[in-house]
Amino acid sequence: MRAFAPFTREILKIDTHAHFFPTIGKEEAESFMFAKPPWLNINGDDSAMMMDGDTEYRLVQSPLWDPVDRLKEMDDNEIDVQIISPTPLLFSYTSDPKNVARWSARINDFGAASCEANPQRLYSLCQVPLQDIDQARVEVSRSMAAGHVGVHLGTHVNGRNFDDPEMIRFLHYCATEGIPVLIHPWDMMAPERMPKYMLQWLVGMPAETHLSILSLILSGAFERLPTDLKVCFAHGGGSFAMLLGRLDNAWHRHELVRQDCPRPPSEYVERFSVDSAVFDDKTLRFLLDVMGDTRVMMGSDYPFPLGEIHPGEMIKNSELIDDATKQTVLCDNAANFFGITND
Repeated sequence: MRAFAPFTREILKIDTHAHFFPTIGKEEAESFMFAKPPWLNINGDDSAMMMDGDTEYRLVQSPLWDPVDRLKEMDDNEIDVQIISPTPLLFSYTSDPKNVARWSARINDFGAASCEANPQRLYSLCQVPLQDIDQARVEVSRSMAAGHVGVHLGTHVNGRNFDDPEMIRFLHYCATEGIPVLIHPWDMMAPERMPKYMLQWLVGMPAETHLSILSLILSGAFERLPTDLKVCFAHGGGSFAMLLGRLDNAWHRHELVRQDCPRPPSEYVERFSVDSAVFDDKTLRFLLDVMGDTRVMMGSDYPFPLGEIHPGEMIKNSELIDDATKQTVLCDNAANFFGITND
């Protein structure tokens, strides 16, 4: 186990859902031979434009790529530790796996180097070429040996959900090797129906995450995977908690739903965790009631537009959550999940 700094605050805060983007310019990105390589167009005024090929994707600020600026904002927000993960735009699951293996190594080495700015406060998750499980296994093992504390995966690979045998094979490898997994929505469904109002984030992300969870439950994948697999779904698990009653009802009433799933969906909540990125304490209280106090950990989606403005404040100030649960959600669950200690 790695140890984080022995802070003296009454309740510590570990943010498990915070992103980074390497300082990769257009020329370097194009050298990986992707059709639309992601890259960072830095403006020189502490801002940059995330690029998807030649298309402007999102205006971002320097903490996304500069660990010194990141640590300053962590201080401002009283965040003790961040678990940083690659921005999902970087996954590149549609490209040639050999090129994506090199690309992932570049991303992961940047993440590990960023954590050297303060190894007691910054920990990184790696990404892998998930379209080729053999290469993904090689890269996740290399990255874990280099100091990463887990792997960051998208919710699907070119339309293949987590009930796909190859995806299950990778999760089995992670369980066997003791590698924590964070699954994040990306490449949202039906973009042609959601071109406005950030609907791909407001509707698509919760749906993608819900689909990813159900693909593991209803396919019986959780029955075949080791029980010590550590897997967490970002954005509060999407729509899952709110629709769990509907899922159980369908399981009891329809053979088609339960044909590969021997137990009601509600009996599988013990197999995974979610982050707290729901942005409302009533919703979080409900999420805790569904998932249990030990399976929700703080996550803010820092530093993006739909992230929590002051990470952890909603939990800290909630009158619906007792102090012991606040400590569990803000710190203890993440420390246990990622294997870090406060020594």
